Amino acid sequence: MPELDHRRIECGVHIELLLACHATRLTHLGLISSRCVSVAGVLMNNPVHDLPLQHLTGFTHRWVDADGVRLHAVEGGRTGGPAVVLLAGFPQTWWAWRKVMPRLAERFHVIAIDLPGQGHSERPERGYDTHTAASHVHAAVTALGVSSYSLAAHDIGAWVAFSLALGFENHLRRVALLDAGIPGVTLPETIPTDPDRAWKTWHFAFHTVPELPEALLAGREREYVGWFLTVKALSPSTFDDAELDHYAAAVAADGGLRASLAYYRDAAESARRNREALQQRRLTVPVLGISSSQGSIPDMAASLSPCADDTTGIVVPDAGHFIPDEQPDAVADALTEFLADGH
Repeated sequence: MPELDHRRIECGVHIELLLACHATRLTHLGLISSRCVSVAGVLMNNPVHDLPLQHLTGFTHRWVDADGVRLHAVEGGRTGGPAVVLLAGFPQTWWAWRKVMPRLAERFHVIAIDLPGQGHSERPERGYDTHTAASHVHAAVTALGVSSYSLAAHDIGAWVAFSLALGFENHLRRVALLDAGIPGVTLPETIPTDPDRAWKTWHFAFHTVPELPEALLAGREREYVGWFLTVKALSPSTFDDAELDHYAAAVAADGGLRASLAYYRDAAESARRNREALQQRRLTVPVLGISSSQGSIPDMAASLSPCADDTTGIVVPDAGHFIPDEQPDAVADALTEFLADGH
């Protein structure tokens, strides 16, 4: 039997599961290779079977139980080195960091995690406020054997990272937040009606409406995701068709649309819990705010300084909202300098 290519698995979901369930026995009989067993293990652990995996050289896919929710992590870099955890936002997955990860891996232990409901992580029915999501992310990092780490997070990933810093600051070395308004802190309570500004935030209200987004978007995820990735990037050609297909498939797969919307629907609870935590204390962990020349938040550091003792900021030129995709070298340089200062 020819050996399976672990980078591309073309068989259908039912065949994958059959192989996964019987891989060890088939290996003992000499019918499949040990690499097939490795592939089968991935298939057994992966809760989102109908979404193809994206592979990055030097990195390994892992799934861990994170307080009852199975989260997907992509891990690589320096074993035993200082750890940095990367979180992405809507409508992306861990793949948003693919251009930055190899650079960071030269000096750091790099872990990119799909949030609950995102990418190849499990899609729970509830619990999408950012404090609950943050507890799952921290549990995943702990399950990977990491007790102290830094965070770099974009968009909704930054929402979760901010709440994680409020709840688990003693485990964090540094936090970098990219182009995101934080619920209860810097996220506006109202949506502007001026067309020159409304196009950046109109979806916050739309996503909170019960049932209507699902009715309008189911089966049209490619068009919807494509709008965000082409309009909110400075260059409409930032993302190629394969990338648009991947992100659309991630939103469409196994309750991904429901989960994506749930972060917005739980944003009021996220805001309430953030405000409640900030009444008790400010952040003391060093925070780097990364904005872009054409992004959503002109000055991340200034917006965060009222609730954090140690904030610095940079503005990445020639980029829109999706800074790690648009200017990966600038992001990698900024993160390397900032994170290295803590070690």
